[in-house]
Amino acid sequence: MNILRINGFTLYELLITVIIVGIVLAFGMPNLSAFMKNSRLTSVANDLLSTFHLARSEAARSKSNITICASANSMNITANCSGTFNDGWIIFTDINGDLSRGGDGENILRAHPGAPEGVTITTNAGANYFAFADTGLGRGNVGGSPSMQTAMICDGRGVEVAAGGRATARRLIATAIGRATIISDYQMILASGGACP
Repeated sequence: MNILRINGFTLYELLITVIIVGIVLAFGMPNLSAFMKNSRLTSVANDLLSTFHLARSEAARSKSNITICASANSMNITANCSGTFNDGWIIFTDINGDLSRGGDGENILRAHPGAPEGVTITTNAGANYFAFADTGLGRGNVGGSPSMQTAMICDGRGVEVAAGGRATARRLIATAIGRATIISDYQMILASGGACP
């Protein structure tokens, strides 16, 4: 006679498993949420930083004026400078150096969409551009309007201390010659005057 065995979980084993999963989720979900918020901030900051690197190297390589500017229609083929960096931004060859696309050869090198929901980019004095000369160095203030020198990248948490002494915000600092860096250390952001709106 063959004995049929049925393998499975007992009710107690199932309850213990559900309790363990519940405990893991209770401790893990807040950390996962903070991780995702930090990842969004870091992604936007890295996109801005790579924009400066590309624009600077392209200006030196092509011996042309290259402009980074905020663009409300950055993902459109006719994208031009307008709006704020929250809307998106473009890098383009600015042959005549007027901070506006329009002439032949003023091609977009890269376009970025707007910041993800909940992330804001605030620049010094509302600056909406940074221009590089054909030498690869920054052109300074063009036409009397200030160029971007700093950008605060924030979310709803503002500037608070996160794990490891890092901040819950990022700060981009661009020198007059066009070298850019990202600061994520809480004390360094405060020392440089960084604040979220």
